[in-house]
Amino acid sequence: MDHFRNIGLIGRLGSKQVIDTLKQLMRFLHDRGLNTILDERNAEMMPGHGQQICKQKIMGEICDLVIVVGGDGSLLGAARALAQCHVPVLGVNRGNLGFLTDISPNEIEDKVSEVLEGKYTVESRFLLDMIVKRGGEPIGEGTALNDCVLHPGKATRMIQFELYIEGQFVYTQKSDGLIVSTPTGSTAYALSGGGPIMHPKLDAIVLVPMFPHTLSSRPIVVDGNSELKLVISEDNETYPTVSCDGQINISLAPGDVITIHKKPHKLKLLHPLNYDFYRTCREKLGWGTKLGR
Repeated sequence: MDHFRNIGLIGRLGSKQVIDTLKQLMRFLHDRGLNTILDERNAEMMPGHGQQICKQKIMGEICDLVIVVGGDGSLLGAARALAQCHVPVLGVNRGNLGFLTDISPNEIEDKVSEVLEGKYTVESRFLLDMIVKRGGEPIGEGTALNDCVLHPGKATRMIQFELYIEGQFVYTQKSDGLIVSTPTGSTAYALSGGGPIMHPKLDAIVLVPMFPHTLSSRPIVVDGNSELKLVISEDNETYPTVSCDGQINISLAPGDVITIHKKPHKLKLLHPLNYDFYRTCREKLGWGTKLGR
């Protein structure tokens, strides 16, 4: 346990179940002589908690481990704040699917004990950095663990844009947009759009067109170090939106340029020793284990 002395706790807001789990974790960790630091937004929902608190963005600088309680969306938000600090992150599932938060509520104490004893595996998950420029000047930026998505926003009309990969022109497309996904995000929105499932260890990015006007447009998998550029056509009739993990949104105008590339800092994601990506796919996606069953 000497390796993890200061443990940060982050929970999804607005959930009584999450609050109950956070309280359980605080008691459990205190009984083991460990120091817990609570996200200040959660602290506001827990009067009389008696814990040290801090902002999420600096939690990675003072903690040896951060435990996120909630769904994958909660971990996505934490990942963007914590990745550059290289602090390991462990997810407890209090959401729906739980591809990233893989410890179930009924096994919290057993699995967290194993992690504290050094019984865990570590995965490095890369993120994407995105910047939007208008007339050559930056107007917005964001980071994504799952995906950067160009979409119509409030409009219902198609978007016309050009795609460049590593400076090479790929195509002009008319569609509802484009999903630019990491392997982590390949089991999220990109999967719904018909993209491939990519193993988390792959160093690759997948680009999935959303309802393209040309039926021959298909998902493209490119090297993870590729720089991608999307240019909103000058004669585009809509003002679309680009989003990071569905949590950061930037409004666009004709002529805007979106540049996307791998973030230099990676998320250090911990799993219990029995973690199995393919088993997770079977359980979360309902894959059959035997034909005819």
